[in-house]
Amino acid sequence: VVLVESGGGLVQEGGSLRLSCTVSGLTFGEHAMAWFRQFPGKEREGVSCLSWSGGSGHELDSRFRISRDNNKNTVYLQMNSLKPEDTAMYYCAARNVRGCYSGGLWSDFGYWGQGTQVTVVA
Repeated sequence: VVLVESGGGLVQEGGSLRLSCTVSGLTFGEHAMAWFRQFPGKEREGVSCLSWSGGSGHELDSRFRISRDNNKNTVYLQMNSLKPEDTAMYYCAARNVRGCYSGGLWSDFGYWGQGTQVTVVA
């Protein structure tokens, strides 16, 4: 199973970025997908999760919108109004179940990408 993130980079405060994560090696439509981020020296934290169908999910911040295209095996994170405090490594992950909430939000993620760096400058 391989998850490959892209779309990170350097952006000015107030700008936008769209992260993508393309998945191979598993049946994409049978897994909830999520984005996490990790600040230096901190634990990873969940940002957004989306169920297998896209019908339900959770977002930490209304500035960030998760979406998915099951035909392309890809999950996206649209990030708007970015702030310097959003600077982090962003990871996508595939949950071992179809929904985001069963067994506890932010748990039971079996597959992870390598991450893409997002840097927001003032």
